[in-house]
Amino acid sequence: MKFLDESKIYLKAGDGGPGCVSFRREKYIEFGGPDGGDGGKGGNIYFKAVENLNTLIDFRYKQHFKAESGKNGSGKNRTGHNGKDLVIKVPIGTVVMSEDKKFIYKDLSKRKEIFLAVQGGIGGKGNSKYKTSTNQAPRSFQKGKIGEELWVWLRLKLIADIGFLGLPNAGKSTLLSVLSNAKPKIANYPFTTTTPQLGLLRFDFGDLVLADLPGLVKGAADGVGLGLKFLAHIERCRTLIHICDISAKKDEDIIESYEIIRNEINNYGKKISSKKEVIVLSKSDLVDKDVIKRRVDLMKEKTNAEVFSLSSATNIGIKALRLYLQGLINDKVI
Repeated sequence: MKFLDESKIYLKAGDGGPGCVSFRREKYIEFGGPDGGDGGKGGNIYFKAVENLNTLIDFRYKQHFKAESGKNGSGKNRTGHNGKDLVIKVPIGTVVMSEDKKFIYKDLSKRKEIFLAVQGGIGGKGNSKYKTSTNQAPRSFQKGKIGEELWVWLRLKLIADIGFLGLPNAGKSTLLSVLSNAKPKIANYPFTTTTPQLGLLRFDFGDLVLADLPGLVKGAADGVGLGLKFLAHIERCRTLIHICDISAKKDEDIIESYEIIRNEINNYGKKISSKKEVIVLSKSDLVDKDVIKRRVDLMKEKTNAEVFSLSSATNIGIKALRLYLQGLINDKVI
């Protein structure tokens, strides 16, 4: 299934049905009179967050959604049927925004959460409602009100316990494939991952949802590349695993790569910079033990965070990271 995290769609609620003009004409009834019924109400359109979806790909092929209109009123004071409501199912974590993206209508972050997006028009009154002492045979009726219509943007922000971030080709996808059941594309060149990938890390007493976010570049917080879209997914992650390539030529290169990503997080804001951070130095099989120790100590001094060195290719250090992540569940840190 392809991943799509943003889509623009059109919503049109149902129109109210018009009222009816009708008069009683039964045999043997001395006095007739108006008996036109009211029109039915137009259907509403709702958004509902469901668990079995994780992408907005369905909205690529269908962008227009219309609810059913109310039926006409009829004689004998019969009200027309109300139009059926339309419920649009979206993944948990979907944000409904205005057409200019400046206003958030609703953040659907909980399971089975429902949001009324547009409201159907009320049905028009039939001529029986216009009968008065001076107008016994009215021919007036009311047209139903037009249902609301709206263009909205849907933006999906993945809900994950832990998010992987780092520069392109830092080893994020390989680590995700080792820790979880995910099968991301892995290759020895930058920007292999072009869309966020989710994986499930299972323990006997609970699971962790891991999100591998495509590599960020300098200026991502200002819109360089697709940085803004990918940074938005970090908002939902409770803990961040920052992956750096330990096989860099110089110690300063690791610090520089860390600071590039950290600066983008700080510039993006929105409380991301205060999230719990864990440092992972990947590709440790490519350097000797003295280099590993020196660079681990350097990162600890620089970040004051938990630092792990590991090799996803040889599974060195993977067990220690798994035990740490298991402890996050026990301590309810995430």
